[in-house]
Amino acid sequence: MVNDYFKHKHLLGIRDLTKSDIEVCLETAKGFKDVLKRDIKKVPALRGKTVINLFFEPSTRTKTSFEIAEKRLSMDVLNFSVPSSSVVKGESLLDTIKTIEAYGVDFVVIRHSSSGVPHLVAKNINASVINAGDGINEHPTQALLDAFTILENKGTIEGLTIAIVGDIYHSRVAKSNIYLLSKFKNKIRLIGPPTLIPKFSNLNLEIFTDFDRGIKDVDVVMMLRIQLERQGKGFFPSIQEYFKYWGLDQRRLLLAKNDVIVMHPGPMNRGIEINSDVADSDKSVILNQVTNGLAVRMAIMYLLSGY
Repeated sequence: MVNDYFKHKHLLGIRDLTKSDIEVCLETAKGFKDVLKRDIKKVPALRGKTVINLFFEPSTRTKTSFEIAEKRLSMDVLNFSVPSSSVVKGESLLDTIKTIEAYGVDFVVIRHSSSGVPHLVAKNINASVINAGDGINEHPTQALLDAFTILENKGTIEGLTIAIVGDIYHSRVAKSNIYLLSKFKNKIRLIGPPTLIPKFSNLNLEIFTDFDRGIKDVDVVMMLRIQLERQGKGFFPSIQEYFKYWGLDQRRLLLAKNDVIVMHPGPMNRGIEINSDVADSDKSVILNQVTNGLAVRMAIMYLLSGY
């Protein structure tokens, strides 16, 4: 049975998962990746289950990925639109959650601008809750799909040298990846302006403000979007100077290992954190990440259903 191996009702963050939990997720995702290669990509694994997607923040990739994954599993899917909901009339989050629970849903996928909201929801609903990104806290499914992409391309997610570059302070993607990759004895380098690199306690991380030094001989380069919508002023002088010092171009990429792979969670700011000649090169696995997001999110919902 699934729950003999993955004993979780919710997926709220990577810190809640053991190394074994992560390995089960990735192994299960392999099976669903094979399903996605078939002519008929739909399976009846979760037929009769209902999921609601609660996105309080704008999203293209994550929301679409979850919705397609849910339909591939034959689930009944409801999408919650904040502008047309009672939230705009002043309804509290908990009242919204209790209304949703009355529908008898099995899964709630939630994205919110405030850190900790998925945890609050999980304490107040019987359904399984999946964190699709909360504030600057975590984005666990993105880290899992990133690990799956690294595994496919490198044959392992252990013992690698991985550079995470850019706006780490505001990035929930970076934090979830740091928590995950640290469980597998990787050397993790954080690269960016000193104002955008937070402190992490009890984690062995290398900090670089010099991109050329930090990228030398790495196996994986994970670029991050500059999250201007979360920033005030003063984190770096200008967009032009940011790219000069912390943008990825072909010259810098030559400093990494010959078989380096380049990742980005999207959406990309081309010409700010990454050049198009890198994003569209044979070193880029960015579109592969998008495809793997479907397999990983199918795997997560399947595993949570066995709780």
